Amino acid sequence: MEKQAALRMLLTFTILCFFYYGVYGTASTEIDMKLRALNKPALKTIKSEDGDIIDCVDIYKQPAFDHPALRFHKIQMKPSVELGSKKISSPNNGFSKPVTIQTWSKSGRCPVGTIPIRRVSREDISRASSPSSFGRKTPHIHNILEKAHQHKTNFSLIAENLHSPRRDNRSEAIFFAVGSNYLGAQSDINIWNPPVQKGDYSSAQMWLLDSEMTESIEAGWMVNPRVFGDSLTRFFAYWTNDAYRKTGCINLLCSGFVQTSKHLALGAAIKPISSTSHEQYHITVKIYRDPQSGNWWLSTHDIVFGYWPSAILKHLQQSATVVQWGGEVYSSNVRKKPHTKTPMGSGQWPAQLWGKACFHTNIKIQDASMQLKDPPPLVEFSDEGYCYTTKFHQETNKSEPYLFFGGPGQGPLCP
Repeated sequence: MEKQAALRMLLTFTILCFFYYGVYGTASTEIDMKLRALNKPALKTIKSEDGDIIDCVDIYKQPAFDHPALRFHKIQMKPSVELGSKKISSPNNGFSKPVTIQTWSKSGRCPVGTIPIRRVSREDISRASSPSSFGRKTPHIHNILEKAHQHKTNFSLIAENLHSPRRDNRSEAIFFAVGSNYLGAQSDINIWNPPVQKGDYSSAQMWLLDSEMTESIEAGWMVNPRVFGDSLTRFFAYWTNDAYRKTGCINLLCSGFVQTSKHLALGAAIKPISSTSHEQYHITVKIYRDPQSGNWWLSTHDIVFGYWPSAILKHLQQSATVVQWGGEVYSSNVRKKPHTKTPMGSGQWPAQLWGKACFHTNIKIQDASMQLKDPPPLVEFSDEGYCYTTKFHQETNKSEPYLFFGGPGQGPLCP
């Protein structure tokens, strides 16, 4: 009897060990593979005062070229044309200061022929639901924009139809322009640092979308502890060509985006940030299509980051149909009670205006004329207007409009 009991215990222990090492061993192997794919060999390493480790990687060995469509891709070092600067100051609305220096650059610079890439840690990937989902947004279809595209000449009909509920884990407060041939867009995005709940993220950004509403290229700032492991405000870029299902990612956390700049790192922290009723700061984001290559370039304050190659896109190879400005909160607790406490923007209601609410300004689009223009009349939409909302504000007909957006999340109006 004792021998049988001992054998049973030994068998149980063996099964448990097999299960443990089979499951967790596989997960560990997947994380190792992901780390090798993302952390390319560095020619120089810079330790930033904010805790980031920046690897200076050979520009020809960056993650982009692991993409099947880019195996034989020739890097385009600079755009054939650049999106011009067109800015109108609005003294009556105050002014914000541009942020052009990233914290890590105070500790060193990457040599010519390399690009700065923020190093990914094992802990970063472990926070994701799986290594393959690391750095990716969850599936999402811009079905509301589809209604707007179908009725783009009837804005009253758009407003009437915009309140059909969307069942996913994102909440947006946005302004958007619908057209047929957008080749670029820009915005000055006010910088804040909203306190984000565990597992959530909050962003202020600009999107360019295709006619099918499944392709998107995006940029702005976000606070995303799950990806970055902290609560710092960071610059980010994103792309998808299948409604966020299996393609695309944040920054260089998958193959796709080709970085050309040695001065700026995607995912680096942005400082300083705005404070209520005090100094206001912004980043300028520009996204524009190269008429010769069809690549979509990303720049900030006239410093070019790099581009999304046309080869990884489908409908956006030609032009964008929708440009969208605003903010987004991801949480498993949006459209639920209790609602997430994660704020959008500054966390203040847009009606608070300058110095308190987050904004986009200096918004422009580029069409087939290749000239920067004011966008057509904008449509406003909020998934949860009692939690996050929008407000268009313009002091005079000649002053630059401000697109205020955001909100506190959970509160008296958003239980």
